[in-house]
Amino acid sequence: MADPMEQLYQQVILDHSRARHGAGELDPYDAESFQVNPTCGDQVTLRVRLAHDDAGPRVDEVGWVGQGCSISQASLSVLNDLVVGRTVHEVDTLNETFRELMHGRGVELPEEKQDTLGDASAFTGVAKYPARIKCALLGWMALRDALAHALTSAPATQEEDR
Repeated sequence: MADPMEQLYQQVILDHSRARHGAGELDPYDAESFQVNPTCGDQVTLRVRLAHDDAGPRVDEVGWVGQGCSISQASLSVLNDLVVGRTVHEVDTLNETFRELMHGRGVELPEEKQDTLGDASAFTGVAKYPARIKCALLGWMALRDALAHALTSAPATQEEDR
């Protein structure tokens, strides 16, 4: 019989793969990243728009268009819910925590770290399957890349690219 927590985690992933929060093209945007998982063919184009305030750059909005397995799509949806409104520093910390979860081979993180991940903690079971880790990390890699571009590009250059 399946563990009730695993069933709950599977349901969260299925719900997010259907609902796909943040799915759709974002325009205007500050930067974008295209990532592909050659192992299974999952791909995503993720765009990010930043806002700037006293706390520093903040993720104002994320938009993404992609195709792939339910794990990659659900991970992008969860990512959107977790990062919008947060500072880039907070997003970096979340990204590292999610990567730690994915490389933990299914071992749960300490409770305080799991709490910061919210629905992303549902991917604990995915980490047991090395072939699926890249699926779950695809959107997070795209976000990290897009943020790096957004923080190093001059706004005038971005307008010219459009």
